[in-house]
Amino acid sequence: MNRQHISSGSPYEKQIGYSRAVVAGDWVFVSGTTGFDYSAMTISDDVVQQTEQCLLNIQAALQQAGASLDDVVRVNYVLPDASLFEACWPVLRKYLGRASPAAMMISAGLLDPRMKIEIEVTALKPR
Repeated sequence: MNRQHISSGSPYEKQIGYSRAVVAGDWVFVSGTTGFDYSAMTISDDVVQQTEQCLLNIQAALQQAGASLDDVVRVNYVLPDASLFEACWPVLRKYLGRASPAAMMISAGLLDPRMKIEIEVTALKPR
């Protein structure tokens, strides 16, 4: 099976040695993605804005892979502060409500203290 590696241009990808997404057959595995705007290398202080940027970053990776947010079948959310998760729900519904993927949220520390949420998805490309 051929694999396609997709990069967002994040410096972490090169430093750590991973891809933003990997396409394997009809499956697309998107790495944990934070709210950095990679074009400017900036990140908002607001968890809701970070959530929106996470999903825009994921959407861009999925598009490069020939998929969309509607193809997401699994999502994992990681927040250092679990009490902030509910504020993210409207944005999550906006982007993933149609796909309604299986989901999990955990509370754990992230690589950079500015990061308030990290989102990882798995998508199944349409045939």
